[in-house]
Amino acid sequence: MLETSARLLRLLSLLQTHRDWSGAELAERLGVSGRTVRRDVDRLRELGYPVHATAGMSGYRLGAGTALPPLLLDDDEAVAVAIGLRTAAARGVTGIEETSVRALMKLEQVLPSRLRARVGALQAMTVPMTAGGPTVDPELLTAVAAACRDRMGLRFDYRSYDGTETVRLVEPHRLVASDRRWYLVAFDTGRDDWRTFRLDRVRLRTPGGPRFAPRDPPEGDLAGYTSRMISSAPYRYRCRFTVHAPAAEVTARFPPTVAVVEPLDEHTCTLESGSNSLDEMLFYITSLGLPFEAHEPPELLTHMRALADRLTAAIASQVPSARTGA
Repeated sequence: MLETSARLLRLLSLLQTHRDWSGAELAERLGVSGRTVRRDVDRLRELGYPVHATAGMSGYRLGAGTALPPLLLDDDEAVAVAIGLRTAAARGVTGIEETSVRALMKLEQVLPSRLRARVGALQAMTVPMTAGGPTVDPELLTAVAAACRDRMGLRFDYRSYDGTETVRLVEPHRLVASDRRWYLVAFDTGRDDWRTFRLDRVRLRTPGGPRFAPRDPPEGDLAGYTSRMISSAPYRYRCRFTVHAPAAEVTARFPPTVAVVEPLDEHTCTLESGSNSLDEMLFYITSLGLPFEAHEPPELLTHMRALADRLTAAIASQVPSARTGA
């Protein structure tokens, strides 16, 4: 009986690799006959695992069922799931904290003591640094994801950064997650252009839009595209600099929601960001403590000269006069 149970677990582990297995391959891996494989597959089905027969090769595949049977995880997979559940609260989804805790409690009940100690050490020695802010309803996330997959238009109310509300009809393309924010990259039919929308500002309307034929995305790198849109597009000024430092060093100072950094060579990179205040932008770029050149917008250079004059005047006013003997 013990040998049979161990073989069933081994068979289940093979089927969970999400590939088609022929009966002969499984028999060879398990060291049993094809008849034994068929009998073990029937036992798995009785336990609730939807093992489907594959056409044309007398094989098997583990499919999705109506219920969620137990999962078989190796040590590293179990630890990875536990870590993922602990950090899920940082993804900005409404209710994910409570759901993650419930799932983690169930997982920890069946973890061997050696794995429970690894997960516990990570929890005890980690200090989470989370920021507050709006979260996204999971039903909204799944509805938008389904529309992207099924190429169904979306109609929704959208609140911009300045509080203006508009009705949008879009062709959704992809969801992009950044820090605690979720964004939708979509083609806005009313504006005849691609747009990026923060999902916590979206309120879906019913009915939605019609089915659509997919368009070529605005860029191949959607993460980079979204970063540029959210770090520059909403602001009055869109600024571009050349920074004389490796891109990795500059990227470590600016998250993708603040600036887009692209390498020019090993020692130089470009930085693009947006702001409603040129003074604020200059504060951030000079706080890097790195040499840089400013390119855009044109008024930025004028503003830099005026600021330099003010700083020079302030320095001159602090220089002691020779006549005072100071």
